[in-house]
Amino acid sequence: MLKTAWKFIRFDKAKSIGVIVGILISTFLIGQQVGVFNFLTSLMQALAMDVKADIWVVDSKTQDVNQLGKLDIRNLRVIQGLPGVQEAFPLLVSSASCNFNNGTSSVITLIGVDISQLNAVLDSGKIIAGRPTDLQSDGAVSGEFFEKKNLGDQIDPGTEFEINGKRAYFALQTKGFRGFGSSFCVTTIERARFYSNQSLNNISAVLVKLQPGANVEEVSSRINHTLYGVRAWPSKKLAASTVKKILSSSGIALSTGTLIIFALISGFFIIGLTMYSSALDRLKDYGTLKAIGAGNRYISRLILTQALIFAITGFTIGFLLLEGFRSGVALSGLIFSFSPLLIAGMFLTIALISLGGASFALRRISSVEPAAVFR
Repeated sequence: MLKTAWKFIRFDKAKSIGVIVGILISTFLIGQQVGVFNFLTSLMQALAMDVKADIWVVDSKTQDVNQLGKLDIRNLRVIQGLPGVQEAFPLLVSSASCNFNNGTSSVITLIGVDISQLNAVLDSGKIIAGRPTDLQSDGAVSGEFFEKKNLGDQIDPGTEFEINGKRAYFALQTKGFRGFGSSFCVTTIERARFYSNQSLNNISAVLVKLQPGANVEEVSSRINHTLYGVRAWPSKKLAASTVKKILSSSGIALSTGTLIIFALISGFFIIGLTMYSSALDRLKDYGTLKAIGAGNRYISRLILTQALIFAITGFTIGFLLLEGFRSGVALSGLIFSFSPLLIAGMFLTIALISLGGASFALRRISSVEPAAVFR
């Protein structure tokens, strides 16, 4: 069967190449859109996922980690004394305007944390220059490598600039610690208050680390029943809520989904019409097979085998191109990856498109009479 299917494919190289091109285009477009979508959703939930905390305690109306309200710092003392809580510390998040030496200006997200908890916010694996302890110095903040253009094009340690008209400088550099639509700059909580003119009583969230063996849902419920006007979120649930909130209020999901649907439709019809055209050119060959005893079932298996070969070949080439694209855009900070399950799902989708497209040819070939070979 495979040998015969391969002979049919080789016989009409032009149409075979057309089918493969249609499949690889569908593979590339689907993978590209899924990859970019995954990248954007990772940015949306970056703050909740990158900060090392089991529970976020925020304002009761907050559903998006990128839009935190204000809390009274007295809530911190209460939370620290609750059963199951090993450690709780405050986080201050605020927007600030910056002016840089090259004459540009930008808006950043200033993240202030207690000096003893800097390691909870700054992952050592994402620090490429400097150390967390460097943020103890007066005016020190962090800068993100991939946000270089938004941060005056110069973020080397020691580079000075202004935050809300006050002197600051980059003390360390991160790579991969980014937010959705803004640049994260980490500093101490006292300095964040100074730059953003916040009251000593105001914080944005209380981050909770649990005692070993403590149940995150139980502690969250305990916090919610103890304190009024706040809500305790397990980190993963806050991240999921953030993604859901942003997607429901923006057109990102709709635009991405539309492009994927068009890639599926175009691939289906390119493959289907090309295989149908090829079948018309080979009617006598299929008629010959029927004349020597091949039934419709055999012919169907032959065409579906061709479609599967096309799917494997086109998907392999398309995925290699997709990997090249992924490696290229990663240099500019658009970083995403494909899990084995996602790759399997993409291949299954492409295989279904190819097999579905083959149905065009199947309908035509099934009606061919063996006598057609003599006409």
